[in-house]
Amino acid sequence: MQGFLSLFSFSAWETDLALRYLRTKRKDGGIALIAIISFIGITLAVAVLIIVMSVMNGFRDELMSRVLAFNGHQYIYGAPLTDWDKRDAMLKRVRDIPGVVEASPYIESPGLAQGPFSQAGLAYMRGVEVDMLKNTPIIRDNIKEGSLKGFGEGEYGGDTILVGEGLARQMNVAVGDEMTLLSPNGSTAFGAVPRRKPYIIGGIFKSGVSELDAAFVFMPLEQAQLFFDREGEWDVVEIKVKDPYDIAKYRAPVMAAAGEGALVQDWTQRNAPLWNALQVERNVMRLILMLIVLIAAMNIISGIVMLVKNKTRDIAILRTLGADRASVTKIFFLSGSIIGATGTILGVTVGTLFCVFIRPIQQVVEAVFKVKVFNEEVYYLAYIPAKVEPTEVLIIVGFAMLATCVATLFPALWASKLEPVEALRYE
Repeated sequence: MQGFLSLFSFSAWETDLALRYLRTKRKDGGIALIAIISFIGITLAVAVLIIVMSVMNGFRDELMSRVLAFNGHQYIYGAPLTDWDKRDAMLKRVRDIPGVVEASPYIESPGLAQGPFSQAGLAYMRGVEVDMLKNTPIIRDNIKEGSLKGFGEGEYGGDTILVGEGLARQMNVAVGDEMTLLSPNGSTAFGAVPRRKPYIIGGIFKSGVSELDAAFVFMPLEQAQLFFDREGEWDVVEIKVKDPYDIAKYRAPVMAAAGEGALVQDWTQRNAPLWNALQVERNVMRLILMLIVLIAAMNIISGIVMLVKNKTRDIAILRTLGADRASVTKIFFLSGSIIGATGTILGVTVGTLFCVFIRPIQQVVEAVFKVKVFNEEVYYLAYIPAKVEPTEVLIIVGFAMLATCVATLFPALWASKLEPVEALRYE
């Protein structure tokens, strides 16, 4: 172990000689050219890896922030919601958990929506507490037409509803128009029959998630209970916390507060296909781009091999003067490592700066080529999101340095095995 660690301790003359070998000379021009190509390759590979991973992180966070802003972070189902005498106390206990921002009940049912001049289309009708809706920024701050004024007011919360922009466009309705909702859950003395009732559109929202905007209808909780013929019932208690990415730590206290018979589910379980797909895509992309870094590091091998061949006489003289094999190894190892280290540092700098100034760069590209990088109407984004994660950068730097050191080690060891007599035989 001590012998291995000694490989990374360099004396002044070993460092000076390694740096001298990297300087350009006419007769070693080929070596210098390969070193420059290797340096540029490492720089570009590391920069591209940082840029691509940061953009993927940005898109992931943008997508998940919209999904999490619209939906809850944790959900309570089961027995506690059917015990009407105890569920209010249960709800208060959940709201008192440190880190819980909001906890509110809702009921939801699929059904049909129909405008005055359109055919019926599928809609998901959700009855919510008015305060919860007003405390949901992605809804409250993205009402494109109308407002929340009057929502939840009047008997049973009134007849005002809030619909997504996509659904409103499909039904060809606007604020103030009448939309008829049809629910399959109605019942009469003669059995189950679909329930049908007209509502007034009080507002149209655009959350940025097309699937949600094209299907969701919000109505006051009491009105939804009346419409679905489920007076006083709750389907689920939706919980929002300060840090949704650390949702696992809330599971135990929420279970304790919910009580016996409760079923608790968080957003990573509810959106498991989406979350797992994002994770797999991220890991695969990182692996592919790391292979590019590895290929760039392989160029260092050819450069150091050519350097060893051109410096065969120098190696023989050094060995004759008393330099041991470890010193020869360290000289050529340091030469290759310097290329890798400087290329990695420059690559990190270029990649990070590109991500930091990605919006101005996008604006310049759009101005020069007269095109829009993103169609906001389609992608709900006007810019390329990028998020540089320090942990990700450290992983990239560590891998790049490891790849360059390993690539350099083999030709350096080969150089140390040259015998002085064999090296000088043809000199």
